[in-house]
Amino acid sequence: MTDKLEAIKNRFIEVGEMLVQPDIMSDMNNYSKLSKEYKDLERIVNKYDEYQKVLNDIESAKALLETEKDPEFRNMAKAELDKLNPEKVNIEEELKQLLIPKDPNDSKNAILEIRAGTGGDEAAIFAGDLFRMYQRFCERMKWKLNLLDLTDGTSGGYKEIICTVSGEDVYGKLKFESGVHRVQRVPTTETQGRVHTSAASVAVLPEMEDVEVEIDMNDVRKDTFCSSGPGGQSVNTTYSAIRLTHIPSGIVVSCQDEKSQLKNLDKALKVLRSRLYEMELKKHNEQIGEKRKSMVGSGDRSDKIRTYNFPQSRVTDHRINYSVYNLQSVMDGDIEDFIEKLRIAENAERLKVGQSEN
Repeated sequence: MTDKLEAIKNRFIEVGEMLVQPDIMSDMNNYSKLSKEYKDLERIVNKYDEYQKVLNDIESAKALLETEKDPEFRNMAKAELDKLNPEKVNIEEELKQLLIPKDPNDSKNAILEIRAGTGGDEAAIFAGDLFRMYQRFCERMKWKLNLLDLTDGTSGGYKEIICTVSGEDVYGKLKFESGVHRVQRVPTTETQGRVHTSAASVAVLPEMEDVEVEIDMNDVRKDTFCSSGPGGQSVNTTYSAIRLTHIPSGIVVSCQDEKSQLKNLDKALKVLRSRLYEMELKKHNEQIGEKRKSMVGSGDRSDKIRTYNFPQSRVTDHRINYSVYNLQSVMDGDIEDFIEKLRIAENAERLKVGQSEN
């Protein structure tokens, strides 16, 4: 582990020197990538420096025990070792966690898609509740959420709603939300007071750049249509909304958020790239087999991941068998506790896989 940490420290110093070079500073793309690398490495290097200090302090305390005859000084050295040895173990564990290879997509922005599932009108209302939950979470995280496309439910909520989320480490946090979310409650349309179970699916995709996923526009059919819903004078008067059909895969993407057809096209292409990436990733995961697939972070839209039980005010995440009894707080965007526990569980799985492969 020490050799790896030394190599990381050397790279950290090298990147720091590169960042002050004029030719690097004038190339914003390169500068941005190096700045991010520097920031990622800094956390590891700071923890490694802390680890080295603890090791040096342990050696000093041991040397004092070997040479010192005075009982008072020996007792002080023993007390210092009793404090430093557990600290050393804790820092080693933290370094192991930091050295787990990160998903390269974690730092990307994300496409968030919510669709009503089984349950009719109640499923659409629940999809609307989930969207509001993610809106509140984005506000807490100081992320920016932009609407791309939506289809209203007949009694409220949404049959489907798609948006982009931009900010720091968006995909790394939101990726754990992909899957089927169930709700158990008495719908407003229920006259007998019976609890119903409805569902909505959530898909979180990393927003891919055009250099990462190439699209042959000869394979794409582009249709224009009038926007619907709020939007001012351009609604139903100009053909600004865009529908893209990727003929080889059959993927269809729509965007009607912007008044400009060009801007809607740009946003729709981002969603299409992300969905094509998701399709390729699914094939890749099937090829490498179960051993290297994380149950926690698989992102499969068909996985039943969480239940929101209103009568008991309970929210249960089935992947980690974790429940909380503050449903209203969760629906108000307080989901970071779930995300952090899922991140820890995913890291534990990846650590096990890494150890079994070494």
